[in-house]
Amino acid sequence: MQLKRLAMNVAAATAALAAGNAMAAGFALQNQNGAGTGYAYAGSAAVAEDASTIYFNPAGMLYLSEGHHVTGALTVLDRSLEFSDKGTNALRVAAPPVPAYPLGNDGGNAGGKSLVPAVFWAMSVNKDLRLGLGISPTFGNATEWDDTFMGRYQGNYSEIKAININPSIAFRVNDVVSLGFGVNYVKFEADLRGMQPVVALLPATVDVESKLSGDDTGWGWNAGAMFQLTPATRVGVTYRSTIDLDVNGKVEAGPNSTPAKVSIELPDSASLAISHQATDKLQILADYTWTGWSSIPRLKVQHGTAGVTLTDEYLGFKDSYRVGVGMQYQYSDALRLRAGVAYDQSPVRKAADRTVRLPDSDRTWLAVGFNYKLTKQTSVDAGYARLFFDKEKIDRQTVLGTTQTAQFVRGSFDTSVNIFSVQLNHAF
Repeated sequence: MQLKRLAMNVAAATAALAAGNAMAAGFALQNQNGAGTGYAYAGSAAVAEDASTIYFNPAGMLYLSEGHHVTGALTVLDRSLEFSDKGTNALRVAAPPVPAYPLGNDGGNAGGKSLVPAVFWAMSVNKDLRLGLGISPTFGNATEWDDTFMGRYQGNYSEIKAININPSIAFRVNDVVSLGFGVNYVKFEADLRGMQPVVALLPATVDVESKLSGDDTGWGWNAGAMFQLTPATRVGVTYRSTIDLDVNGKVEAGPNSTPAKVSIELPDSASLAISHQATDKLQILADYTWTGWSSIPRLKVQHGTAGVTLTDEYLGFKDSYRVGVGMQYQYSDALRLRAGVAYDQSPVRKAADRTVRLPDSDRTWLAVGFNYKLTKQTSVDAGYARLFFDKEKIDRQTVLGTTQTAQFVRGSFDTSVNIFSVQLNHAF
């Protein structure tokens, strides 16, 4: 009971901090620890150096020394997101002489700074059995444009948070094979806003904010395996399941409030990773990760009781992949240096599918970092990564409720991200 209460208290604190800009493709959060930032999370499912292996591959707990291991991490995401107009037209809901609504501006910088915390604890039952618990935000996105943004009728504020509580177990099959399994309890919250024209007040062109908010909890699972092929080479394989959510909430516009519901299936993912000790000092890391983003083809909002469709936003998400290569170099007994590069494919492939809420594009990671041992039991990690996003276009039609309009938001997005991470590890 005390452990459950502690987990819920830590989860509440994590939720209060986490409103992250998505740094993996889609709105997934790659930043599940601080150490991995330094090597661009390459080979994370085979690294197993601290308690955060609970998320990346629970079988890795068998590679930690016996006793207790605690890891706490904090990542700062600093994102710049700007829109350049390439021919957006003003919204009209009636033919002239009824006036069009003002076009608006480029929306300012919709990025900002976000904090992503994570905590993990692992313990040994005996030399062949481990238990662990991880708490971290696994999905998130925060985007905020000006209220006068020319794409405001498609959205001007979006915040998504998914906090994951992940109890895990791992056991050693033999000297080569270790297996791990985890259960995932997810608390999901969403707050999506946009502007709506008040048609009844025409010819006065007045907007009112529309807000869709809701939450739900869901269950999933994850499993992993470690294979010690040689004393120098280790392979990790891991899978995280989909999580079905029936998000219940409401749509608010001015004085009106309507019950609403949305069904979402958070994507599954699978990763194949390798860790190879090339020399006494140099370790090479690599991985390939697949994510099933096609589980979210659209965002269909229905009336909470009547079941009729209120809005139906097509997303067109496709399955995506990520590849990474990294290294760790043991410079001294206390200091380990890190570097990595990764390519992360976006689930959004077409300009017509790209949204102002999630203007996603392919990105490349360049990362550096280090681990430093303060004592035999305690170490710190720090990492920095710069993410370079492809400059992608949007050519998306504005839909009011379920009614298509003649407005198209046309332009391109310029995105860049700096990631700063720190982590504290302690064994006892």
